[in-house]
Amino acid sequence: MTYDVVVIGGGPSGLMAAIAASEHGARTLLLEKGSKLGNKLAISGGGRCNVTNRLPQEEVIKHIPGNGRFLYSAFSVFNNYDIIDFFENLGVKLKEEDHGRMFPVSNSAKSVVQALINKMEELHVEVQQNTPVEAIHYDENEHTIILKDGRKVNTKSLVIAVGGKAVPHTGSTGDGYAWAKKAGHTITDIYPTEVALTSNESFIKNKSLQGLSLRNAAVSVLNKRNKPIITHQMDMIFTHFGVSGPAVLRCSQFVVKEIMRGQKKVPLVIDALPEENEEKVFQNIMKSVQENPKKAFKNVIKGIVPERFLSFILEQHNIDDEQKCANVSKETIRTIVHTMKSFTFYVNGSLPIEKAFVTGGGISTKEIVPNTMQSKIMHGLYFCGEILDIHGYTGGYNITSALVTGRLAGMNAAFESKAEAPV
Repeated sequence: MTYDVVVIGGGPSGLMAAIAASEHGARTLLLEKGSKLGNKLAISGGGRCNVTNRLPQEEVIKHIPGNGRFLYSAFSVFNNYDIIDFFENLGVKLKEEDHGRMFPVSNSAKSVVQALINKMEELHVEVQQNTPVEAIHYDENEHTIILKDGRKVNTKSLVIAVGGKAVPHTGSTGDGYAWAKKAGHTITDIYPTEVALTSNESFIKNKSLQGLSLRNAAVSVLNKRNKPIITHQMDMIFTHFGVSGPAVLRCSQFVVKEIMRGQKKVPLVIDALPEENEEKVFQNIMKSVQENPKKAFKNVIKGIVPERFLSFILEQHNIDDEQKCANVSKETIRTIVHTMKSFTFYVNGSLPIEKAFVTGGGISTKEIVPNTMQSKIMHGLYFCGEILDIHGYTGGYNITSALVTGRLAGMNAAFESKAEAPV
């Protein structure tokens, strides 16, 4: 069988690529090795599917720390606002939540996946599920895809949209890297991003803070000169193996990169009171202490930070529950406040890439034409989605990147397949 465009991978970028190719007149085949399309989309945003983000384009790119700038050209063709229009036109009404995150009004990721599937049916995209690819042969005029069952498919333009290595139960098992290498592409180091971090600190091992959440804490990653590399202010949680939660996930890739550079352990600093000035907190506590010398110190400062965190800090400073304000020195109070504002400990790694939300690394963006997603190395070859060395924070940014690059890859694959052969 010969097609104008074959798309491998039925995730967000692949579905979008197949729709775009077909809309631009290409006879399109979508191959998916699993039994379901849009698997990762269906579980994204806690099953509600954060389809994109409404923040200004500049902000969206800022939230894609892994080569987000590469997307400037792509965004000039199709951007986050176009994604919103695209879904509204498919009949998927969207609503805006905190930080510009866009969700379907239905609160169901399935309605997003179904709308994409319906659109492909309407455009007569041929879809073959449970169809793994064994190998790809690149040729001068067209490319041949050899399926696991021995069948061969020929195509003028090929779009590889098979994802990275994160969340492998959805089908992202890194298959595409070998196919890209065979075409001459460079694969940058693959590593986990948006991932929980591990720590060997005694308070983690003895689980004394396990399950404790800090709301709106500022989490900073320090480099080996103890200078902050990045700070994110969001919620976080202590776990039985380390730390997790939105602020930690956003900081995680910076920790992973430090470890890849040879750091054995990386300092994290948590400011549990990011809106408060340290000196002011100290003065307020001193005032209360002086006014209540006979009261238990713990009761006087209760409520500044969550109780378990406070108990832990007081224990670290050898202050028991009954100790009176009059018996706590000014220096001790100062160090307690400092600990609340910069609780510092070491992390030594992350959970494996299989437990990460997003893959860092992938096909080098230097080898991809930024406004078409075409390979600079091989004719008729396009890449989109997480297989590229592009990664963002959670909050709709990775799906935005997948849909935008998918749109461009499919559209330009169609143009190339329909172009007259040179005379």
